[in-house]
Amino acid sequence: MRFDDLYSGRVIGLAIDVHRALGPGLFETVYEACLCQELNDAGIPFQRQIEIPVVYKGLPIEKAYRLDVSVGDDLLVEIKSVERLVRLHEAQILTYMRFSGRRVGLLLNFNTVLLREGMRRYVL
Repeated sequence: MRFDDLYSGRVIGLAIDVHRALGPGLFETVYEACLCQELNDAGIPFQRQIEIPVVYKGLPIEKAYRLDVSVGDDLLVEIKSVERLVRLHEAQILTYMRFSGRRVGLLLNFNTVLLREGMRRYVL
């Protein structure tokens, strides 16, 4: 099993635990905080709300966006709490992965009856 497979599987399991405990209908920041607490308790290395610059025509645009959660060196977790995921959300996470250099991305929409209905995994 590769590093990213191991972490993405563990993160998905912890996200399911958070969703089972809280259910749908809360703000993204609540799910993010709870998932980070679970990651911390599990001893999984992560960083929260990392500012990533965008380079435009050779100039860095500081504080252009923030990654919700970065796990290890390769996994990006983007948290949503929306009625449904749309193509724009997919475009966002792929762009975030490209700018941040992360190879694997999890898009998690907690505003679903079952979290698996709101999960997407991306690999560059």
